[in-house]
Amino acid sequence: MNRMLLLGGVVLVGIATAASSLFTVHQTEQVLVTQFGEPIRVINDPGLHAKIPFIQTVISFDRRLLDYDAPGEEVILSDQRRLIVDSFTRFRITDPLLFFQTVGAQEAGIRARLSSVVVSALRRVLGNEPLLAVLSSDRARIMTEINRQVNEEARRFGVAVEDVRIRRADLPEENTQAILSRMQSERERVAREARAEGAEVAARVRAGADRERTVILAESQAQADTLRGQGEQEAIRIFAEAYQRDPEFFGFYRAMQAYREAFSEGETRLVLTPDSEFFRYFRQSRPGLPVPGVRPTPGAEAEPNGAAAQAAPAPASPAPANPAPAN
Repeated sequence: MNRMLLLGGVVLVGIATAASSLFTVHQTEQVLVTQFGEPIRVINDPGLHAKIPFIQTVISFDRRLLDYDAPGEEVILSDQRRLIVDSFTRFRITDPLLFFQTVGAQEAGIRARLSSVVVSALRRVLGNEPLLAVLSSDRARIMTEINRQVNEEARRFGVAVEDVRIRRADLPEENTQAILSRMQSERERVAREARAEGAEVAARVRAGADRERTVILAESQAQADTLRGQGEQEAIRIFAEAYQRDPEFFGFYRAMQAYREAFSEGETRLVLTPDSEFFRYFRQSRPGLPVPGVRPTPGAEAEPNGAAAQAAPAPASPAPANPAPAN
């Protein structure tokens, strides 16, 4: 029974020893074997490998591409502008032995080292560039220079930096507000200039339209005056011809027009002498008939020819508002 227990113990110890002496290296790993804390060898080939049990230790490092996101850092450019730069870095461990000797067995150590290296490279390179270069097509050249400097610094840690990129480059909050205010002022200035130019064009068009309107009205008025003058000339000629044909009828016609114009309102008052020419046709139609609107002179006698006798002048009374027509 004791022999069986002893044999079982020996078998278990042998299995444990074999298990501790064998290890596997994956395709995504690279291994550093240390003995009492001292590095012995580096294994890059994947597969099953052996080591001295309980004496040697296996430290694995990832051979894939690793990333590091740096926090935003304030950088002063060559034109004294300030930027908050947010960057990220892609790297891989190329020398596990050097990495172990300079950084240690943990990947967290290299991240702290890369933070200072990346920030220093950003400040050195961006400190020699103006803001317009950072925001223009020169940014690729700037990032290439930053990548080169970071890679040179990272080689002494056994790390190869594949890429360094600026994720964001923002102005500080106070600068952003000042720039936005300047941009708003500039846009308002441009808008005022556009409105002023529009008002100038509108005033020019309006002045041209007013000038053209004045010219058209003046030409129309001149043409109208010409036509009116021609019409009046023709009317005068016609009246002159009519007067020459029958002066008596023409005088009668004009007198009738004068009567119509004088008595059409119904409130007309006339102050005339008894022998006024205005009532000549009234006197000729009824000899001896008092002239409407004229008070007869006392003592006046009718003449044989039917005309009213001349009397001493007397003040004429106002004519009635509606003189009665002669029968």
